[in-house]
Amino acid sequence: MAEFRLPQNSRIRKGKHFAAANGSKNVRCFAVYRYDPDSDENPRVDTYDVDMDTCGPMVLDALIKIKNEIDSTLTFRRSCREGICGSCSMNIDGGNTLACTLSIDDVKGNIRIYPLPHMPVIKDLVPDMSNFYAQYASIKPWLQARTPPPPNHERLQSKEDQERIDEPAACILCACCSTACPSYWWNSDRFLGPAVLLAAYRWLVDSRDEATGERLDELEDPFRLYRCHTIMNCTQTCPKGLNPARAIAETKKMLAARRH
Repeated sequence: MAEFRLPQNSRIRKGKHFAAANGSKNVRCFAVYRYDPDSDENPRVDTYDVDMDTCGPMVLDALIKIKNEIDSTLTFRRSCREGICGSCSMNIDGGNTLACTLSIDDVKGNIRIYPLPHMPVIKDLVPDMSNFYAQYASIKPWLQARTPPPPNHERLQSKEDQERIDEPAACILCACCSTACPSYWWNSDRFLGPAVLLAAYRWLVDSRDEATGERLDELEDPFRLYRCHTIMNCTQTCPKGLNPARAIAETKKMLAARRH
């Protein structure tokens, strides 16, 4: 697998240019990272002229149009097209975001599209997220309760307690925040990263969960949690407007409080 690190990487060569049809007036150029694992060639950037008069408004619409009408070999992930599934996360115009929620009109000049940075690339815009998902599974992202559930209804909680988990539960695991974090770039084998730590915090503050101590024990490690240096890239890039940095800080406070 190739590993995408920076758009300016000198190993990325100039690729093909696909011109728009004659007579097209409203044209935008998309520069797209391409990597074929079945070839011995270095990654390249292909450019596509897209007629915006026959294209939807979002970057994902343009990618779908390119694949359907211009170059069927282009490979990327997508599903819901509504910012819910997180499948179409990628690096667009230098920032990590969702292709389905970024308007083409919000990008000036050529639209540069690369896979999420500092992850192995399976093909084109598809990163290998195996390590990311394994880290997510390691925090046991499910309710752990020792007391039996009520016989006739769900495990209830107050409105105030429910509101505490609203924000962390809204994470869609797109990995935009983790792959924007320099600490995660350098230590992704041991540092859990902002997305997974946000998910861990969601269970730490769930009033129905009864494994808080065990969860904190698992996080109290020089690398798993404390490699966060509050750079804040995670909060700045989150396409859902969440604040992983605050959740990490609150987790550190919980660990500090139980020492006293």
